[in-house]
Amino acid sequence: MTPDWVDRVLLDGPDDEVCLWFAGPVRRSRLRAAVADRHAALVVAGLRPGGTVALRLPPSEAYVTCLLAAWRVGAQVLLLDHRLTPHEVDAALARLEPQLLVTPDAEPDGALRGFHEVTPVLTARPGRPADSEHALVQLSSGSTGPSKVIGRTAQSLVTELERYARIPGMPARGDRIVVLNSLVHTFGLLGALLHGLHVGAHVAVPERMTVDGILDTLAVAPEPTTLFAVPFHLELLARVASPPPLPLVRAITGGELLRPGLAGAFTAAYGVPLGGCYGMTELGVIAMDTAGGPPVGPPAPGVEVRVVDGELLVRSPASPYLGPAGDRWADGWLRTRDAATYDNGRVTILGRLDSQVSVGGLKVDLSEVEHTVAALPGVTEAVVVHDRGIEAFVALAAGVPAADVERELAVRLAGFKRPRRVHVVPALPRTSSGKRSRDLAALRAAAQR
Repeated sequence: MTPDWVDRVLLDGPDDEVCLWFAGPVRRSRLRAAVADRHAALVVAGLRPGGTVALRLPPSEAYVTCLLAAWRVGAQVLLLDHRLTPHEVDAALARLEPQLLVTPDAEPDGALRGFHEVTPVLTARPGRPADSEHALVQLSSGSTGPSKVIGRTAQSLVTELERYARIPGMPARGDRIVVLNSLVHTFGLLGALLHGLHVGAHVAVPERMTVDGILDTLAVAPEPTTLFAVPFHLELLARVASPPPLPLVRAITGGELLRPGLAGAFTAAYGVPLGGCYGMTELGVIAMDTAGGPPVGPPAPGVEVRVVDGELLVRSPASPYLGPAGDRWADGWLRTRDAATYDNGRVTILGRLDSQVSVGGLKVDLSEVEHTVAALPGVTEAVVVHDRGIEAFVALAAGVPAADVERELAVRLAGFKRPRRVHVVPALPRTSSGKRSRDLAALRAAAQR
């Protein structure tokens, strides 16, 4: 696909149409001009069609314009989350060898800021040009193991945007999207940012990712608004005692399973459905229901799925991995490693297949244990892992003792399923995409704080 897809698919539209909102409205005429300026700057820095560039920028207008400009040049873009440590960034750069690195002029401060105002700094590197036709290279979230390198062609990105546009209930021209997800990871990037640019729904990012900051952004404009969020944000919002009147028409979440009761609590507080999206960095959206229901809904238009031995498989003509795929992809099918059912045209995600462990010769599904723990009174979030035994890491509401959790578990779970230890943490550690981390070292460090 030629680089003019950016102009046709993402930048086209009325000059005075608001397409983005950071500190204020960004109209299409301004976005087009800014992308053209970035395009010229990247070319001066040495980027060429078929070249490679790594973007490590925080959420910002600069991030959006640099991303679109690099694609407009015809380059392959490696996206790096700005929250990665220098060690993680160095490892990714050594692994992928981009020819150009784009970083902010100053490191962002303020962990609760939704966006930043930064100036991009372009640094040439002794990298190598692209050896594939992939327009986008991403690292998987790493919530369950080492990150994988995943490539998406421009055609696959456009196909996914067309797919989103056909899903009932997705925002359309004249609507507004408030996005709390990372703009580097697939749901926030494709489902919110690029979908909004494609269909003419303007995309807003809160200045601060606090309850007040999110509510202020939801209330600032009258257009019908869809909230894109991870479960962590929904937990915060569901605790608001008396939410103000909002132009909210729905919320959509993805990335991990909701704790029992959260969907009902959110809908009761805001009076709108909570939809679900299931997808993968490898393929983008797979199944979605914007109106709610069991997790998660029918396959997205054009997506073919099947369940084999309890595992969800998705049709993928080519491997999405840059490098060996192992047993994840074969014969045109990608293994998701997620347990699921597919009945009556709906995909229901049950949890990770690797959540099955053996305790004293008896099989235990850690997903079942985790859902039971998360549903206990006073538990605000939970992760259950297995090392030398089953362990639960929980965050509790103020004044709730750990002994209450252990007492309730004794009633609700058989002894062999029960966590041998319950660790209380101030908050669960999360990956850069907002998913709960299952890394034992990170969980134990949180429990020691």
